[in-house]
Amino acid sequence: MTEAVLHAQTDRRQLQQIIAGLTEGVILVEPDQTITWANDAALKMHGVDALKDLGRDVTQYRERFQLRYRNNHALEDGQYPIERVISGESFTDVVVEVFPATDHSVNWVHRVRSLVLTDSNGEPDVLVLILHDASEWAGAELRFEKTFNANPAPAIICRLSDQRYIKVNLGFLEMTGYVREDLIGLTAYQFDVFEDAERRELAIQRLSEGGTIPQMEANLRMPDGGHKPVVVAGQPIEIGEESCMLFTFMDLEPRRKAESSLRQSEERFQKAFRMLPVPSAVLRAQDLVLLDMNDAFSQATGYAAEEVVGREGEDVGLWHGEFLAAVGEVRTQKGSLRNRDLKITCKNGDVIDCQVSAEKVAINGQACILLAWLDITDRKRSELELVDAIETVMQDTSWFSKSLVEKLANVKREGKAQKSTEFADLTKREREVFEALCHGHSDKEIAKKLEVALSTVRNHVANIYTKLDVHNRNAALLWARNHGYFRTGQ
Repeated sequence: MTEAVLHAQTDRRQLQQIIAGLTEGVILVEPDQTITWANDAALKMHGVDALKDLGRDVTQYRERFQLRYRNNHALEDGQYPIERVISGESFTDVVVEVFPATDHSVNWVHRVRSLVLTDSNGEPDVLVLILHDASEWAGAELRFEKTFNANPAPAIICRLSDQRYIKVNLGFLEMTGYVREDLIGLTAYQFDVFEDAERRELAIQRLSEGGTIPQMEANLRMPDGGHKPVVVAGQPIEIGEESCMLFTFMDLEPRRKAESSLRQSEERFQKAFRMLPVPSAVLRAQDLVLLDMNDAFSQATGYAAEEVVGREGEDVGLWHGEFLAAVGEVRTQKGSLRNRDLKITCKNGDVIDCQVSAEKVAINGQACILLAWLDITDRKRSELELVDAIETVMQDTSWFSKSLVEKLANVKREGKAQKSTEFADLTKREREVFEALCHGHSDKEIAKKLEVALSTVRNHVANIYTKLDVHNRNAALLWARNHGYFRTGQ
């Protein structure tokens, strides 16, 4: 054995000792395609315990192990990394999946690079395959792929090095109508996700810097040439060892359609509200401030919209204690009111007997009370006129049986007894107001005379009407004259 051969063998043993303990797998192949050595890491990456299990040479290795790329395409003859290194090819970061030929349920992922060691004459001496176990990385990437594709939120991923799209999920394809091949490989400028964006320049700057891109509205170009309004945001991520940008999207079209539908619904409500022949108003549930009223309400009360909208009805003088209590039930408890007999005060001071209905509703996202009422003043007046007619007829009892006459007499006596106590029911202040009212003073004049607020006078007037069972100022004056309490017109 010559000195050169001994030296070469010594170098080979030293090389093997150096690489034996490496975590990366190393396989040494002779130029004649013989597999001469592999460290423990390389054997483990193939699921074998001894060098012979890899195969005697490249041909046996190909028979015992099948390789395919990450896209599931099998490697053809001559494309195995061990074959490429034999041909003298230099390569780095070739990622392949490795399967035992007899069991495809087991696999490993190798990231492979080549190295050619030459002798003193520069001729190839040892061909080296260096393997990195990328199985864990591939598993994480697979989990990411499954999560990414299953995520209903539309998303697309751009590689920052060349700003080309490398992944797109099903949510994005369903939202836009594209197929994967339409987008993969295009640059961020060929398919612009920030078209018409409000802060497009900022988005382009952040993309070039690899920084987070805040949410902004934009328009996505559709396959048919149209556009879809979206909210887009960008988040830098790492995929493998590559820096990428994950774009996520929210489709604005359903929200805009809902907003348009809501707007149309509210417009229809406004038109119907205005045209209602029944006096109606919208109150803010929180504090019963009038937000709107229709023409029938204005005509019935004498108030113009600008006089009451934005104010509380009690402050205006429209309604008082019993009315407020009833409507308050709608706000806090029942949620609705049906045909309740209540009183509303007109601008001229007249009190209207009303049958009121109210419902709690949401308008423009605000809790409100929709109020409607019928004027039943005439009906109540007719009832009183009927009693008066009965009293007149009772003067000639020959038309009635004895029992009926007795019943009607009882009704008359009860009515007179009630009348005799009505004035006594008034408080001292209400008597002062009633006296001033009977002398022809207006509400403002009474307020000035008694040195109280106008709303206080109106409250007293409403209470007086209720206790005397009258409905307006003229009826109150007539009542005072018939009962001889005050001399009017002084």
